[in-house]
Amino acid sequence: MAASPGNNFSGRLVNGLGEHSYLIDAATGETILPSDLRRIIISFGANLLSTGLKPNDRILIGCTLSPSSSIAYLGAMYAGLVPVPMEEAVLVTSIVALLEATGATAAWTERSLPFGGIPEAGVRVLHGLFAQRNEDELPPPASCEKNSLAVLFATSGSTGTPRFVMVSHGNLIANTEAIIRSQGLSNNERAMLILPLSYCFGASVLQTHLYQGGGVVFDRRFMFPDRVLHAIDKYACTTFAGVPTVYNILLRRSNIRSIAMPTLRRFLQAGGPLAPQRISEMRTAVPKPKFYVMYGQTEATARISCLEPEHLDEKLGSVGRPLDNLTVRIVDEEGKDLRAGKVGEIVVKGPSIALGYLNEPEESRHVFNDGWLRTGDLAHLDAEGYVWIDGRMGTFLKMRGVRVSFEEVEAKVAAVPGVYECAAVAMPHPEVGEALVLYIVPDKGAEDIIDRVRRSLSINWTCESIQIVSEIPKTANGKISRASLPATVIETYE
Repeated sequence: MAASPGNNFSGRLVNGLGEHSYLIDAATGETILPSDLRRIIISFGANLLSTGLKPNDRILIGCTLSPSSSIAYLGAMYAGLVPVPMEEAVLVTSIVALLEATGATAAWTERSLPFGGIPEAGVRVLHGLFAQRNEDELPPPASCEKNSLAVLFATSGSTGTPRFVMVSHGNLIANTEAIIRSQGLSNNERAMLILPLSYCFGASVLQTHLYQGGGVVFDRRFMFPDRVLHAIDKYACTTFAGVPTVYNILLRRSNIRSIAMPTLRRFLQAGGPLAPQRISEMRTAVPKPKFYVMYGQTEATARISCLEPEHLDEKLGSVGRPLDNLTVRIVDEEGKDLRAGKVGEIVVKGPSIALGYLNEPEESRHVFNDGWLRTGDLAHLDAEGYVWIDGRMGTFLKMRGVRVSFEEVEAKVAAVPGVYECAAVAMPHPEVGEALVLYIVPDKGAEDIIDRVRRSLSINWTCESIQIVSEIPKTANGKISRASLPATVIETYE
């Protein structure tokens, strides 16, 4: 009889594996059968401990879109270690900085890779899945509390070492179970996964489908999107997940309108706003699957809200209502609740709100404020409690999935001759996720300011418009009041 998984998230996931829990690599055809998966995950965790690692030790996991990376991630967690999933290419090039930032004492990759500059003392470099153990050698999952650290997820960044979010076993249990309920997942699901495991959206797709007793197909060939669509049909996938760029590619560079995918039940979309017209196009192109629009943050483990497909027509453009175990409020700059229709910051409370940022106590106290996650996103609620995103008030926006600092943009623009002051905000963009909108107070007599500002911007930044204003509105403490910016426009240049 299997040991009780307790509060160990991976233990619970392993306990729930069933007859449909296949892991398949679509590129190679490699298949891990349900009868083997439980033993492989537990064996991997036990073998990690046999190398001298101890529960609560941190281990960098070099992730590729493959069954092996997922087994390493889940096996480490089962053994009580703290996996730090990172894209393999990032791990190889930045391993020294990542070891220092996370306090990891080991690194794992699927195959042996050349790492340079690793300190010799106390750092284990491992690869492969090791040998499977006999059934009588399989240990129970490591004992842990709900608030025990389970995983460190990196937030995406444009430069430098990323920030790491501390996610607990209880966070994973609560968010995974709430997502399953919101999507109506059954135990015979099979997800097509093209998103990296190092990204909380990708991890949540893996976790929800395995936790519920389903399976996952991995496909790293999305540069040829038709191959992925054919694989959905070949492997009878029921779920496909993508960020806005993925759906834009499917609509413009694939034969999605003619490739049959009869088993597909749902499209999942998160990772930034997808233009309503693109959602309508997807539903016209493939009308049978339900389309789920979701909103989330790494700091909330993964998902925060979901727009139910049956309300998509009447609420198109909304990100839905909070998951059933979360509370969402819209507050002003003093933290006071705003009535329906008023724009303010989204704050969230519930069991999936993470423990904080690793080694950043001050920022953790600011963002994770008395149990309430300050998202930095601007939104309003309608009369029925649906959330409508209006922009970002935080320090970053996401373009093409990469975070770009508003401060970095503002500093670059402020250095352009003729610019007196500048503020940047984000707006939804159908191709890149979010684009810049710049508000500029020009110097008196400045000419050709718009052209000079545009030439100063990075080629990787998409600027939707530059707007000339008489002043940049400020809060009482002198900070830019981004929520007030649209009301100050004098002229707009697009």
